[in-house]
Amino acid sequence: MKTIRERDRELIWHPYTPMKIWPEAIGIVRGEGSSLIDEQGNKYIDTISSWWVNLHGHAHPYIAQKLSQQLLTLEHCIFAGFTHEPAVRLAERLLDILPGEMRKIFYSDNGSTAVEVAIKMALQYWSNKGVSKKRIIALEGAYHGDTFGAMSVSARSLFTESFAKLLFDVDFIPFPGDANAENSILHLKQLLLNDDVAAFIVEPLVQGTAGMRMYNKEVLSEYFLLCKKHNAIIIADEVMTGFGRTGNLFACDAVSISPDIICLSKGLTGGTMPMGLTACAQHIFDAFYDEDILKTLYHGHSYTANPLACTAALASLDLLLTDSCDANRERINKSHTRFLASLQNNKKISAARLLGTILAIELNTGTHTSYHNKQRDFIYRFFIDRGILIRPLGNIIYLMPPYCITGGELNEIYNCINELLEII
Repeated sequence: MKTIRERDRELIWHPYTPMKIWPEAIGIVRGEGSSLIDEQGNKYIDTISSWWVNLHGHAHPYIAQKLSQQLLTLEHCIFAGFTHEPAVRLAERLLDILPGEMRKIFYSDNGSTAVEVAIKMALQYWSNKGVSKKRIIALEGAYHGDTFGAMSVSARSLFTESFAKLLFDVDFIPFPGDANAENSILHLKQLLLNDDVAAFIVEPLVQGTAGMRMYNKEVLSEYFLLCKKHNAIIIADEVMTGFGRTGNLFACDAVSISPDIICLSKGLTGGTMPMGLTACAQHIFDAFYDEDILKTLYHGHSYTANPLACTAALASLDLLLTDSCDANRERINKSHTRFLASLQNNKKISAARLLGTILAIELNTGTHTSYHNKQRDFIYRFFIDRGILIRPLGNIIYLMPPYCITGGELNEIYNCINELLEII
């Protein structure tokens, strides 16, 4: 009998994978806590929460129980002209804890579409008000997704190169690294002076795909203050940073000025079901609330507000908002902090950074730091061979584990990182 790996190789096209030179995928048969188990019984510590989605561990019994109950009640129904309890309840609970003055929830099915909806909301907002504002500003190095609008507001890179001529123009301001914060703020200020900026979109505090690049809350606050002053809509892409990853429940909790629109996905359902949503302030919704049907937001998905996904999100919130989850996140942060201190003055490391449960280590490989650094595949296989799933961003390794990860598992990961540093 063929293995899952062999059957997959004949049929499946995997994401972000050069299929000719990386033809085989590990066949996973089950998940358990912070680990994945393959068809040979090998266990892998999932240090990246399976692309940043898993908050509470794999196959969590509480989420599974809630989903099982919902399956016997309502699995799905059209969300145009109909609604249901899980969708309404989830909106009620999220609006209670989201930063700022969010008042409406628009459901979709992944992070890219949550961003796509936000862009359409922002551009049509001004169109509905009869104001000519069409420019969008983003950060250099940004990644907001793979649909066309999301690609347009993302950095021009190998991800977008084949579609470059089809993307709409966006103004990018410099990333606000330690030595470049003032320059970045100045660029934003100059662009806003023209009074034609529809929106500013940003990954608050951490740029994920760019290498877990981090910047301080004072810069984020200044960005938001300038946008408010010049009447530009603020879109906070919290797809990755939401649900406790940065320490606070949401990255925007770190600043007093609130965005107009927030995009969520990934940790929304605790890694159980695909789901995204876009939350907005009342004034955004009001621009669409009109008897003129041409002012309607004509956007939707067949699986909008799927009751199972909403139920998973509600169960994940139950777990997230417990004292034990808070304690776990604090425990992970303290553990990362101690490990980071042990790496001080290590010449194999060119940079290291930490925020909340996110730890990033930039390895000095003798070549330029980039997503396609030649050491990437070696680093990946080094950890996989030792039962640890780390998916490097080029020569940058990072940890963003499920909150249930144990101290012993963290130490096992740290020891392997030290072992890698001895040989590179």
